[in-house]
Amino acid sequence: METFDVLILGAGIVGTACARECAAAGMRVGVVEPAVLGGGATAAGMGHVVLMDDSPAQLALSRFSRDLWRDLRAQLPQGVEYEECGTLWLAVDAEEMAEVFAKRETYAHLGVDSEVLDEKALREVEPNLRQGMTGALLVPHDGVIYPPAAAAFFLEAAIAHGARHLRGKRAIRAAAGEVVLDDGTRLNAAHIVIATGTDISLCPWLAVQPRKGHLVITDRYPGFVRHQLVELGYLKSAHAITADSVAFNAQPRKTGQILLGSSRQFGDVEPTARPKMVRRMLDRAIEYLPGLGSLSAIRVWTGFRAATPDKLPYIGPTPDPTVLVAMGFEGLGITNAPGTARLVLHHLTGAQVVLDPAPYLPSRAAVTEALYA
Repeated sequence: METFDVLILGAGIVGTACARECAAAGMRVGVVEPAVLGGGATAAGMGHVVLMDDSPAQLALSRFSRDLWRDLRAQLPQGVEYEECGTLWLAVDAEEMAEVFAKRETYAHLGVDSEVLDEKALREVEPNLRQGMTGALLVPHDGVIYPPAAAAFFLEAAIAHGARHLRGKRAIRAAAGEVVLDDGTRLNAAHIVIATGTDISLCPWLAVQPRKGHLVITDRYPGFVRHQLVELGYLKSAHAITADSVAFNAQPRKTGQILLGSSRQFGDVEPTARPKMVRRMLDRAIEYLPGLGSLSAIRVWTGFRAATPDKLPYIGPTPDPTVLVAMGFEGLGITNAPGTARLVLHHLTGAQVVLDPAPYLPSRAAVTEALYA
């Protein structure tokens, strides 16, 4: 029976980041993935590397992770398409402009760069936005990446440090230091890290729910959008946990294309794109960028992101001392992958991390009696 120091279940961006971190620390690592590398929740993300401040814990993890992405810039291959374009949080009225100033104060207190733009300054940096915008907050060090390529980079780095990629294998059991694969193979590991996105079959006690989203990408229109553009109403949309919702979110790609989001749906488990939801999303985008109506879209797709009730991921040990989880990131898995990997390494080896791990511990999840049966 093959033995590992750590088996990572899931080769999305979080799982591969964990594999890279553990392999670089000298651990014997195996990565189990039944499907396409980075093809699940990773492919459903826009690739926004962003500070988010819904809560102090969310801000701490996203800030830590964004700094790690910035440290990685020189190592990232061209295919990752890393670009530090910055985020513009858009305000359409005085109420939202008050949020802009509040966010600036939060960031200033932490020493994070940001800048308030009035209507005139906003028009100068993003001339295709509609007339009458009140202003925006520019967060200049936010960036964008192409997530599947980033997952491939992490996995290749792990393999370079001796990790093994078990392709086309699905784990059907993970407990007590043993992983059983769907072909009957049994693997031993001192530690198991479950990073399977929305698939909680190996840890059904976790409070994780799949949330469906649509994405649209255009043909190439270089310079039409220059920054990651996000309406401040996006935060209200993100807080909705039952109703379907849309919000304006536009991302410039290095290819010159524009990636458009976002939609959120609970309860729709079919991967099929819903024309009504796409129409709502595009109508919302055209409210902010009227010129979009004359551009060509070349692809629409959907994906599922793993949401938790409190908007924070589960990172850390479970009641089984051999099993850890790294799940529940919803729209922040791309940003938080490198920071999560550092937290996982901390839990595995005691390695120091400049972040309090307590807010992300799975022990806060609702645990069923069956777990202890």
